[in-house]
Amino acid sequence: MSDELLIGSHVGMKSPKMFLGSAEEAAGNDETAFMVYTGAPQNSRRKPLAELQIPAGKEYMRNHDLKEVVVHAPYIINLGNTKKPHSFAFAVDFLRKEIERSEAMGATQIVLHPGSHVGAGVDAGLQQIIKGLNQVITPDQKIQIALETMAGKGTELGTSFEQLQTIIAGVEHNEKLSVTFDTCHTYDAGYDVKDDFAGVMAEFDRVIGLDRLKVIHLNDDKNPLGSHKDRHENIGFGTIGFAALNAIAHDSKLKDVPKIMETPAIKVNDKVKVDPHGAEVAMLRQQTFDSQMIEKLTAAAQ
Repeated sequence: MSDELLIGSHVGMKSPKMFLGSAEEAAGNDETAFMVYTGAPQNSRRKPLAELQIPAGKEYMRNHDLKEVVVHAPYIINLGNTKKPHSFAFAVDFLRKEIERSEAMGATQIVLHPGSHVGAGVDAGLQQIIKGLNQVITPDQKIQIALETMAGKGTELGTSFEQLQTIIAGVEHNEKLSVTFDTCHTYDAGYDVKDDFAGVMAEFDRVIGLDRLKVIHLNDDKNPLGSHKDRHENIGFGTIGFAALNAIAHDSKLKDVPKIMETPAIKVNDKVKVDPHGAEVAMLRQQTFDSQMIEKLTAAAQ
């Protein structure tokens, strides 16, 4: 296995193996990094840390060349909500607990969707996110909160580099903030990562600073540039395409940034879906697009 490419995917975490099972799934895909939720993304139920098999998972990582784990905070956290004080208070409290769980796993980055203004307007939403992060972040926390670039669906915030920089500038301990660059979301937001990735990176560096880019979500896109839809596609089968995504994966400036795929499972029939990530990792390692990947995975599952 090459140690040059820091590549992986969003893997599951299920009983009974929990974090150990996540690491095993990642290794089975020939990955060197992986991403997990600490529990279901759509609810707040979480197992006690003692039941997550973290020591066994960490040992497995050490023994199988798994260099980095990233945690994704759940979608139910919305720090941008000014309209429901209870929802905002819940988001602050839950994010604090997620940071504790993530640090216990050894993650250095927790990916966070910045939030949605739910009709209150961009400025009000951004200020609410700043308020929430200032309540959550402590000067002694080790992990960074990696604000994700968003597609601009609905009232999502974080759809421009300027919005993310506004949040960063407003947070007192902003050394605890970083950025997750999602290729699908950023393309949907109007940044041409397909034909001018160097230009997009130059703009990112000018507005935010390249040193803050700590996670890449490497996803193809079902929709055209600037569509604000947020629908991920398998690597090479979407509107961004394999050549551009492969170049991003192997960009020497981003060598130390984990590239995490969140590409959709391949539907074989109504009951069977196939995980594409092992095949996608192989394509990126070989730097060769396999246009028959979906047909091969489907045929193998039947």
